[in-house]
Parts: sequence; C-alpha cells; structure tokens
Amino acid sequence: MNQFFRKKSSRLDLIVLRIVGIYLAFGLAWIFATDSALFSLISSYEEFSILNTYKGVAFIFITALLLYSLFRRTLKQQQSIEQSLQASEERWKFALEGSGDGVWDWDLPSDHVFRSARWSQIYGYAENEITPTAAAGRELVHPDDLAILISDVQNYFSGKSDVYISEFRLRCKDGSWKWTLARGMTVSSSADGKPLRMIGTHSDITNRKNSEAQVTHLAHYDQLTGLPNRVLFLDRFKQDIKKAQRTGQIVTLMFLDLDKFKEVNDSLGHDIGDMLLKDVALRLESCVRESDTVARMGGDEFTIILNDISSQVNIERIAQDILNKLTTPFHLGDEVIHVSTSIGISNYPKDGIEVELLLKNADQAMYVAKEQGRNRYQYFTPIMQEEALKRMRLISDLWGALNDNQFRVYYQPIVDLATGAVYKAEALIRWQHPTRGLVSPDEFIPVAEDTGLIVDIGDWLFNEVATQTIKWKQRYPNLQVSVNKSPVQFRSVHDNCTNWIEQLKLLGLSGESFIVEITEGLLLDARDSVINQLNAFREAGMKIAIDDFGTGYSSLAYLRKFDIDFVKIDRSFTSNITPNSSDMVLCEAIIEMSHKLGMQVIAEGVETDEQRDLLRNAGCDFAQGYLYSKPVTVDQFESLLDATQSNFSLN
Repeated sequence: MNQFFRKKSSRLDLIVLRIVGIYLAFGLAWIFATDSALFSLISSYEEFSILNTYKGVAFIFITALLLYSLFRRTLKQQQSIEQSLQASEERWKFALEGSGDGVWDWDLPSDHVFRSARWSQIYGYAENEITPTAAAGRELVHPDDLAILISDVQNYFSGKSDVYISEFRLRCKDGSWKWTLARGMTVSSSADGKPLRMIGTHSDITNRKNSEAQVTHLAHYDQLTGLPNRVLFLDRFKQDIKKAQRTGQIVTLMFLDLDKFKEVNDSLGHDIGDMLLKDVALRLESCVRESDTVARMGGDEFTIILNDISSQVNIERIAQDILNKLTTPFHLGDEVIHVSTSIGISNYPKDGIEVELLLKNADQAMYVAKEQGRNRYQYFTPIMQEEALKRMRLISDLWGALNDNQFRVYYQPIVDLATGAVYKAEALIRWQHPTRGLVSPDEFIPVAEDTGLIVDIGDWLFNEVATQTIKWKQRYPNLQVSVNKSPVQFRSVHDNCTNWIEQLKLLGLSGESFIVEITEGLLLDARDSVINQLNAFREAGMKIAIDDFGTGYSSLAYLRKFDIDFVKIDRSFTSNITPNSSDMVLCEAIIEMSHKLGMQVIAEGVETDEQRDLLRNAGCDFAQGYLYSKPVTVDQFESLLDATQSNFSLN
C-alpha cells in the first residue's frame, strides 16, 4: 500500500510542475511580447504607464482563466483516476474476499503487512489487534509447521516453485488451531528481480484437513481396536528395517494368535468376541514401549515390532509378560473369559532382511508354538523353514491325491463288550502316496482342514463307504459304519449334508446304517447351519456320536441339546486305566453320566485284556482298539466279520 501512495504522490508532482511550467512560459511570453509592441506603438511615457496597467489587469484575468481551465481539467482527470482506482480496488477485494478468504498485502522492505477485516474474522481477532508485520504473523504459526511455511516462501522467491502455496496451522484468539491454506504472488520487484511486494489470501481448510485425517485413520487403523492395521504395520516395519540398516540395530517381530478364540466367539457371540479383542489390544500395548508398534492383522492375529532390543533376555521378558497378562481372566459384562496366546518370534537381520520373509518366519514360529501346546512363545529356526517347505509339498501333493485315486478306506471294528460281537465299524481314510508310501492321517488331515480340502475328501470317503455298505447289506444287514465329519465340513459353504443324504437316497440305503462322528468343539458352534445339518442327519435315521470325548469343552447342556446317541471316550483316558486310578474314575463317571442321559458309550484305544475287563465291569457298552483289530482293508474286515458271523447280531 505504501508504494501505491508513493506512486500517487509522484503523479501529483508531475501535474503541478506542468501547470507551473505553462504559467511561466505564458507569463514570460506575455511580458516580452506586449512590452515590445507597446514601445513600438507609444512614445508617451504616461500613455505607456496607463496601458501597462491595463495590460497587467488583462494578464491577471487571462492567467486566472487559464489556471482555472488547467486546474479544472487536471482535477477532473485526477478524480477519474481515483474513481477508477477505487473501483479496481473494490473489484480486487471482492475477488479475493468473495470466497470467504482473508486478504494480506506484504511490503517486504518494511515487513509491513496489511490484513483484511475478513482475515481477522477468520481467526477471531479484532481489526488491527495483530501487529501489522510478517514477523507477528509468523508468531501465530504452529511450531511444527513454521519451518514448512518459511521453506515454501523461500522456494517461491528463489524460483524453485512457480506459485506460492503453503499449508500450516495458525493459532486463533481462543487458543485453538486452524489449518490454513496460504496462496500468493509477487506484484512488484526491484530492477534486479528482488521481490518488493506480495499479495495473497488465507483460506480456512480445517474441515478438509479433518476429513483427510479421518480418511487416513480409516485406511491405516483397525476400527475395532484402534491399533495400526496391516497396511500401517507393513509401512512402519519397512521404515524400522531401513533405520536398522543404517544404525546396525536389531528389530524383533512377534506374531500372535489367540488360542481358542473361535470357541469364545461362537459360544458367546461376536459382541463378546469384539470386546475381548479390544481388551487384548489394551493389554498388549501395556507390555511394550511407546516406540514399539502393536498392530492387528485381522481376526485374532496381532503383531508387535520391538525396536533396538539387543538382549534376548529382554525379548523373552516381554513375551512372558504378554503371556501372563493374556491368561489373566477377562471380565466382560457378566462373562469371565479365559484365553491365551501363541507367539512366534523372528529377528532382523538374523532371520531375514525382507519384511515378507520376517513376517512369514514369525508366522511359522507361532504355528509351532500352537502345535507344542499353545500359551507359549517360539523363536524361528531354520528347521521350521524346512518343515514349512515340507508342508507346502504336502499340500501340493494333497491336491492331486483325489484325482489320482490315492486314498484308501480302512475299517476298524467296534466290539460289543457284553457279547464280543462285531456289528459296528469306524471308517478311516488312509493316503497311499506314490513315493512316500502310507501317509499318517495325523499328518495330512490337519493340512486338509487348513486348506479346505477336507470337504472334498470327506465327501469322497462317505461315497466310498456308502457304496461299500450296499455290497455288505446282503451278508451283514445289521452293520453300522461310523464316518467322521470335520467341523470344517460343517462350516463349509457347500451343503454336503444334503449331498450325503441325497447319496443315500440314490443308493437306496437307510440312514440307520450310518453313524456321524463329530468333535466336542463343534457342540460349541451353535450357529443355525450346524444345528440344521445335525437335525437333517437325525431325520434321515443316522446316529450321532461324539468322538474323543473329554478332551474338548462340551458340557451336559450341550449333550442334551443335540440329542447325542454315542459318547466315545478318548484313548488318553482308557490307555492308562488301572483299578482305582484317576483315569478309571473319570471313565466310570463318563459312563454313568452318559447312561443317565440315554447315551451309549464306546471306549477307544483298548489294547489289553485288563482294560477291556475294567471297562466292561464299569458298564461300558462298546470297545474299539488294537486288542481286537487295527484298522484293516475291506477284504481283511470281511474276513474278521465272517470269523465272528455266529455272534453277529444287532441288539
């Protein structure tokens, strides 16, 4: 604005000088021209004096008219110029402030800043309350943003950026901060290109910044627990590794998975499950430093990044602290929840230098921790990598096993303890691998469940058993065959329950020839799809048996709810029974309880005459184990049935 007034003053000086020049030129011309004319025409001094007086009067009138004309014309021009400038300034102000922005005008040599009334309104200040200098304005900028503002201004003045744009927080009168978008341009420069004057605007972009922050938070943080999600975790892990590469520090990654979380979620509902995950997140954060990262990868999986902890003792102290805190009961509403966690640990750079490799290694270590009994931590070792590769090859081979007809069905007899008769059998699947030979079910069944292949394998097994049962119907009309059905099969999107029942109808078989064996854990899954499938099996005439009873989480209420026909005592109880032993007491309790609930009992893993006699004396109904026969082929099982044909009858 000062330059504007200096320019205005210089124009007035020129106008005045022009008028004075015209006056001097006219006056001198008048004097010399008229005096010379009078001297040539008049010789009398008195006449000359009189005429000279008249000449002076005439000069005054003529110059007055001339000055009036000049001043009037000049003032009209000046008025027109001022009106034009005022209109231009009003248009400029309207253009800049019309959008609600505050206007500023900065004179760099004096550091004077003009700030518009709208500028003051935006930040809650009274007009002229802020000292009209750029230095005073910089004092209002957030300390974290000041360097960015100064850098943006310098980049614009040096030509590194074509336009001046900067975003920063500015303090309002009430102490709050408003995000500000500053835009400006140089309107005057010196001869050497140095900026002299700059004008621009300040826009309040607080709402936009808040929206952007919310979008960023949604993209990088887990909405349930508030922890960093997988995206932010991977970014931070990469940055921590880059820093460790420069400093030579160690970065430790922990991969955590809650033990038995699914049972909690299925039995108590997703609301309780969500509450549990929130509390788990809080407990995990309390176990680490602020410089470390706790993230939720999804489901019940969490990761922790520990920076610069070179001592294995400290790493293990943190891991044990996590185990201890998570085994402390969770009080959620009216429920008391008990869970634990399995932790896998990998270290940079010993176990890898890439994020994906370290994550995979920690995941493998966690998987081993679960296999070893859960509620523990496990460091990654190269052997785990070998096991992982072996597992990958097993999965690959498993995919082709069905198509290549590599599976076999074996049958193990179930004996009536009272009579010794055999009229039940359990169908068991075996994998005849082309190079590895017979692969144990304990090795490939868990893999089949993890990959979902158990659904197709289970359907194949049932079809094979059903087809074989047709052949046996004429010779062994009362034979019942039990078939295991995995929880994964029950939860599959494929309705293989209907498939099994339809298959029986196509073959003309009654459901009474089959027993469906389920695990205790399935009883906790009270979802409608599971209940509907169990009811459908019962309506088709099939019996329901609980396999490995005593190792899971079932209760008497669940046993009554699902109308179970058979309870199979797990071999971990029967293999060590002796008179008056704790295992014998447990077996007797299970038998007594089952009978009172209207269920029959099958003891698994019977291998000695003593075990058989103890179970028979306790009232157990059936036995299954190597004392009678190991699982055998169809031909071998038929031979066994033929040998006991005289005793083969259905009670």
